[in-house]
Amino acid sequence: MRQARRQPPDPAPAATPLVAGWEWLLAVALTSAVLLAYQPAWHGGLLWDDAGHVTRPDLRSWQGLSRIWFEWGATQQYYPLVHSVFWVEHKLWGDATLGYHLVNLLLHAAAAVLVALVLRRLRVPGAYLAAAIFALHPLHVETVAWITELKNTLSAVFYLGAMLVYLRFDQTRKISFYGWALGCFLLALLSKTVTATLPGALLVIFWWQRGRLFWRKDLLPLVPFFVLGMLAGVFTAWVERKLIGAEGAAFEFTLVERCLIAGRAICFYLGKLFWPANLTFIYPRWQVSQAIGWQYLFPAAVLLLVAALWGLRRRWRAPLAGLLFFIGTLFPALGFCNVFPFRYSFVADHFQYLASLGVITLFSAAVTLLLQRWGLRQRPVGYALCLGLLVVLGAMTWRQSRMYDDLDTLYRVTLKNNPDCWLVHNNLGVLLVGQGHLDEAIAEYHKALEIKPDYADVYNNLGSVWANRGKADKAMDYYRRAVDCYGRVAETNPGRAVAHCNLGNLFEQKKKFDQSVVHFQQALALVPNYIDAQSGLAWLLATCPVAALRNGAEAVKHAEQVNRYYRGTRPDLLKTLAAAYAEAGRFPEALAAAQTGLALAVQQHSLTVADELRAQIALYQAGKPYHQTPSSSPANRGTQ
Repeated sequence: MRQARRQPPDPAPAATPLVAGWEWLLAVALTSAVLLAYQPAWHGGLLWDDAGHVTRPDLRSWQGLSRIWFEWGATQQYYPLVHSVFWVEHKLWGDATLGYHLVNLLLHAAAAVLVALVLRRLRVPGAYLAAAIFALHPLHVETVAWITELKNTLSAVFYLGAMLVYLRFDQTRKISFYGWALGCFLLALLSKTVTATLPGALLVIFWWQRGRLFWRKDLLPLVPFFVLGMLAGVFTAWVERKLIGAEGAAFEFTLVERCLIAGRAICFYLGKLFWPANLTFIYPRWQVSQAIGWQYLFPAAVLLLVAALWGLRRRWRAPLAGLLFFIGTLFPALGFCNVFPFRYSFVADHFQYLASLGVITLFSAAVTLLLQRWGLRQRPVGYALCLGLLVVLGAMTWRQSRMYDDLDTLYRVTLKNNPDCWLVHNNLGVLLVGQGHLDEAIAEYHKALEIKPDYADVYNNLGSVWANRGKADKAMDYYRRAVDCYGRVAETNPGRAVAHCNLGNLFEQKKKFDQSVVHFQQALALVPNYIDAQSGLAWLLATCPVAALRNGAEAVKHAEQVNRYYRGTRPDLLKTLAAAYAEAGRFPEALAAAQTGLALAVQQHSLTVADELRAQIALYQAGKPYHQTPSSSPANRGTQ
């Protein structure tokens, strides 16, 4: 980079608008192609962590919207714009997945249109071919067909919008364009912080255009962009480590090992981009070791490629610019920063959603220039080949979209491609339990343990299966193993709270109420707002046969928080709240909560809960609290 004493004259402002009228036809064509190619995903169900992103009951109010923006940890990741969109979507169509999928599809189509507009403004040959390849490439199915990845499609629209407007500012130097570009960039960061790479991408573009960078013209205006991007990146890295759990033994790599991961990841992504075969939801996790010589071949190949293109820069800058854009945009997911998915894989298709544009643009420009050099008679053949490529990509995308129809399909296809994926074996076991196939579930759990013997979640899940089968001692053994395994990862591991809560429920069933209270309290010490533990503890503190363990005020505190979470829609939890009020001596409130719960139980045909509430109402009318007898079974609280 060199600093010139004199600034080059600014080019004349572009006379063309940001979007030409006829280009709306391009938008319609690309949108139609996207909707057709992704038709199998239209009615796909909730997958993987979708339930954690589609707005939870406690966030569906106006207060919940405020929490999305101003409370760290209220959502899985602090992407408030994404979760605000989910909030609006839930208001529009609730839990019906069609609306969520169509929004993702339309955002992907909008991103493709913006790709064409950006490349047209840069006068890059093959702008429309690049946009079509981006729209139809099967590598992007994971992003578009997975509801959670709204953060990818939404952030891409703002990222590309910011780039388009900033390029207009670069031509005109109008402050209004600069302000709009900065605003779009901020919205992109609030959707997904991988977009923090935008100012670096713009510098690559300016170097490609001008052959060098100028401090006042190129670098100085981007300083606020770099500052915002760095702040967002540092904050997200902290969230990944401390709130999501991207730390511990699975993330302990030396700098050399992280370079080995990065080099291999770059080669992997380039390979999948040019040959998108055997795409899967979770790829095998490599064994990384700086003592294995052949692993150095990947970073060596990347460095050799960069060096070769650097040597050609005086004649052709575009290839190096495309590669730098690709690697720079991928940088947050190359292994130098911890991200939670590295627990089970170092690569994922959705990581290169934006990065792929560098290579796609380079390929499309090369094809277009080759077509321009052909004679008039050969060009129709070239155009037919391009159309054929798009048809093939669209067909592959249609086929790949079928993988995201439902959880069972997603898990089984993933295991077909990656049979040693311990995480999916466990998750398939959970799904089979929900379907009532307990023996198959147990088999999947044990397959996961064969691959990863210290997998705490599996011990927890096996404990739940055996508890449901009435094998309390066997269940307790698995729960204790889970507590131990979680503790080896981190003393404050949230999974450990789940195991403690399960032990609390089990000890309650065995009438060991003092130990049950201890385990519920240990769960809440790890995760203070853990709803299941609060529900279990509230019931015990309100109704325990051991008088010394009862505490009405504490029971009310936990029961009220649980009912706020479910917005008073669960009769079984209203039963707990009524019992807590009664133990605290607040009988009018106990009676009101029980009567509301009874009405809901009748409406929801929960006959057992309705009978229990009728019995409680009679007690509260007489001014008596509800207490379990030593021989009674624990009441059904309906916890998750």
